[in-house]
Amino acid sequence: MPEPRIISVGLSDLGRTDLPGRDLFSAALAAAFADLPDPAEVVDALYVGNQSEQYENQIMQGTLMAQWAGLRAIPAERVEGCAAAGALALKNAVRDVRTGTHDAVLACGVEKMTAGGTEGATNALAAAFDRALEQRSGVTAPSQYALLAQRYLHEHDVGEEALARIAVKNHRNGARNPHAMFQREIDVDTVLESPPVARPLKLYDCAPVTDGAAVALVVSPAVADELVPRDEQVAVGGSAVTANNISVAERDLTFVEGANLATERAYDEAGVTASDVDVAEVHDAFTVCEALLAESVGFAPRGRGTESALHPDERSPGWTDVRLNTSGGLKARGHPIGATGVAQAAEAYDQLTGRAGQRQVDGARVALLVNEGGVADAVTAAHVLTRPDGGVHG
Repeated sequence: MPEPRIISVGLSDLGRTDLPGRDLFSAALAAAFADLPDPAEVVDALYVGNQSEQYENQIMQGTLMAQWAGLRAIPAERVEGCAAAGALALKNAVRDVRTGTHDAVLACGVEKMTAGGTEGATNALAAAFDRALEQRSGVTAPSQYALLAQRYLHEHDVGEEALARIAVKNHRNGARNPHAMFQREIDVDTVLESPPVARPLKLYDCAPVTDGAAVALVVSPAVADELVPRDEQVAVGGSAVTANNISVAERDLTFVEGANLATERAYDEAGVTASDVDVAEVHDAFTVCEALLAESVGFAPRGRGTESALHPDERSPGWTDVRLNTSGGLKARGHPIGATGVAQAAEAYDQLTGRAGQRQVDGARVALLVNEGGVADAVTAAHVLTRPDGGVHG
């Protein structure tokens, strides 16, 4: 089977805007195709990650974005998995190219979250919880993640300042990302003194409500070689998705099992291990998520995940040399729900092709993407991206 290649990516600016979702998508599409032929000459199929129709009262996102891209008579579908919707769109594109179903597929994500206001966003996100066991109790996403954070701090005797350092690190990275919602650095005191949201989580522990769009063009090797030089290609070596119990009450709060299984499968497909990964974009909707995922995907020993905020030379034995969330992550880059998984792919593409500017990790050759939907792992998509010349350190 052909090894899928990502040959171009595009992002809109992320943040709060008056633009509707279709215009955010158009901005991302224009960026991706700036040096390529018109999409109608290339694209065979399109998948759109989109979390909820509640924000803009709009379904049929596949058809809408195909129309906006000037594409006619192609398969065009919306996919949904709460915050994993973008990564599911990428997974579908990778699958189609691998199986030879299509030679060029556009993986997209778009969300106009601010259109519904704070109440609208809260309600839309709560729809990802179990209706009978959780929604009717009035729980919110921050309160659910606060349970994870409380348990983590208790189990590992870690202080809140350790979570705060993750936010500081990601804001530092976001300050170097021209598309990020928050392009300024903060310090630990700023995080610790910010208003409580759901203890122990505070305002600066939480990803923001964000508008934005992202696209990635996934093609066969033959199409890739026809359209771009080899150094502008990134191979998708591994792709896996797992579903877990939707109810948080029925899951282990100390280990993200779905992410562990999905990444192990993606590693196996790609022929790499956790220690081979140079850069990783992981789902830090809340600071505790980055710590938990660092442990669950094999980067860190149990209880040491908060050391993702440290330079590799300063971490405990057992940590790999990986750099996490160089884009600023969901925390600082922003979290336009349906677009997040594709935005992760855009950062990995830039890192592996040497285009990440001030965020560039020298010699980056292998990247991991972990995108979660629901609360901590109700569905998890993992992708391993490599340089097409083999990827692994030699």
